[in-house]
Amino acid sequence: MKKIKCECGHINHEGTVLCEACGKPIEGNQHIDGNDENNVLEMRYEGSARRSKTYKRTFVDKTWAFFSSVKVGVWLIVLALLASAIGTIYPQEEFKNSVLPSSQFYEQQYGLSGKIFYQLGFHNLYSSWWYIALIALIGISLVICSIDRFVPLYRALKNQNAKRHEVFVRRQRFFSESENVSDDDRKTLINNLKKRRYKISEEDGHILAEKNRFSRWGPYVNHIGLIIILIAGILRMFDFMHTEGYVWVREGETKVVPTTEQQYYIKNEQFVYETYSREDERFQEALKNEELDVPSNFQTNAIIYKVKDEVIPGQEPELEEVTRGEIRLNEPLTFDGYSAYQSGTQLRSEYNSISFKVENGEGEELGSFDFKTNEDQRYYKLSNGYQIEIQDYYPQFEVTEEGPSSFSKYPRNPGIIFEVSGPELEGERYFYLNEDVVPLIDDPVTNVTLEDTELITASGLIIKKDFSLPFFLIGAVIFMIGVAQGLYWHHRRVWIHPKDGSLLVAGHTNKNWFGLKNEIESSIDGTSIKMVEDQQEKL
Repeated sequence: MKKIKCECGHINHEGTVLCEACGKPIEGNQHIDGNDENNVLEMRYEGSARRSKTYKRTFVDKTWAFFSSVKVGVWLIVLALLASAIGTIYPQEEFKNSVLPSSQFYEQQYGLSGKIFYQLGFHNLYSSWWYIALIALIGISLVICSIDRFVPLYRALKNQNAKRHEVFVRRQRFFSESENVSDDDRKTLINNLKKRRYKISEEDGHILAEKNRFSRWGPYVNHIGLIIILIAGILRMFDFMHTEGYVWVREGETKVVPTTEQQYYIKNEQFVYETYSREDERFQEALKNEELDVPSNFQTNAIIYKVKDEVIPGQEPELEEVTRGEIRLNEPLTFDGYSAYQSGTQLRSEYNSISFKVENGEGEELGSFDFKTNEDQRYYKLSNGYQIEIQDYYPQFEVTEEGPSSFSKYPRNPGIIFEVSGPELEGERYFYLNEDVVPLIDDPVTNVTLEDTELITASGLIIKKDFSLPFFLIGAVIFMIGVAQGLYWHHRRVWIHPKDGSLLVAGHTNKNWFGLKNEIESSIDGTSIKMVEDQQEKL
C-alpha cells in the first residue's frame, strides 16, 4: 500500500486529497474531487482517502467499489420496494381462503397474471430465497458504504491540528484577511466563540474553534439502525423468531391453531358485530349521509385449548383450557407467547342449520327435522313411521358438465336432495336450494316446506408469535437518534491563522452556512477583524 508523506511530516494513505494533519492539497490527487487552485476546497470526508475511490485493481477492490456506491444501494432499495408492492397485488399463500393448491388457485382465481405471480414466487414473497438475498445485499451495501466513509472520516477528524497550512485556510468557503489586529481583538473573538460553546484548541498561536463534531456521525448511526432493522427482517424468516398463520373459525367451531404444531386449539364461541346507533346524538351528524349501518365493533369471543397428553393417531386429542377472552381489532388475545388478532369476517355467510316441516296430503303434520351442515347425519325419524333420508348434499352448489357439484366444502349455498318415505309411501324426493323446496316427482303425496334457517359468521384470525419486534424497535430508535443527530446539530469549525502581522479567519460547516456566518459575524462584532466573505459566490 502506497503512503504519501506531506511536508508537515504526516504520513497519508494513498488517494488522500487533503493532508489529514495540515490540510494542504496533495499534488496529483486534486482531480479526484475537483480541487484545483481556482476553486474552494472540496471538504467532503475531509479529503481523506476512500478505499472505493483508490483501489480498483483486484476483484475484491471492484466488489468493494460496487457495493460502496450510493446509487447501487438506492437501486437495491427500489427493487425491494417494487417487489414488496407487487407482492400485495394478490394475497400471499397463507392468506388465501381456498382448499385448492397454490399452483391451481392463483391461475384459476386471477388468470394469466395470477399464474405469473405464482411462478415468479410472489405468493411466498417474504420467505423466498431471492427476496431474502435482496435484503441481505442491501445490508451488505449499508455496511460497506458506512465503513468506506466512516473510517477515513474518523481518521481525518481525529488527526486534524489547530495549525493548518495557509492554502487550506485561504481556500475555505468562508474566509477573511485582516491586518494590524490587536491581541485584545483576537482574544475577544476567541472568548465570543467560547460563549457559543465552541471547543478551543491552540497550537503555536493558531486556533481551532470547533463544536458539534458528533453530528457528523448521524448518517452512520442511521446506518446502524437500518442494519439492525434488516437483521430483524431476516430473523423473521426463522420459525424460532417469528411464526404467523391465518385460520377461519366458524361460530361454535373448534380448530387447531396454525403454526403451533397442533398443540393449541381455538374455539369461536360467538361473534359479536355492532354498529353505531343512528339515535345517538354523538354520531347523528356523521351518519346522516350514510345509507348503510357503520360497524363499530368486530369481536370474536374465543377459548384457547392446549393438548393435554400425547395424541395417538386416529384418536381425538384431550384438551384443557388455557385462556379465554375477547378478540377485537388491534386488541389481540395473547397466550404462551402467541397473539390472536381479529383480521377478517364473513358475516352471516354460511348456513349452520336448515329446518323443514313435513305434512301429509291432508295437511296433517308428520314432523320436522333440522339439517345440520356440520354434521354427518343421514336419517331423521318422523311420526307414524315416516323418515327422511339425505341422499346428496352439496355445501356450495353449482352445475358443471359432469352434473351437480360443490365449489367448496363451506355451506354458503347448500343444495340438498332428500327422500321422504313411510308405511304407505315408497319414497318421494325433494330438492332444496336458495331457501326453496322443490319436489322431484309429479303430484307428491307429502308436502315439505322450509321453516327456518340459521346463518353463522366465520372469523378470520391471524395467529402470530414475533420475537423480532424488540429488534425492530431498537433499530428504529437508533435510526431516529441518527436522524436527530444529523438534522438538528451541525459540525462547525473556525480557524484563526496568524501570518506576518495579519490574521486569517476561515470557517467551515457541513450544513447551514447561513447560521455559521451569523455566529462568526456576532463573534467579531466590535473588533477590527473583517467579516468573512463567501468565496463560493465569487466563482
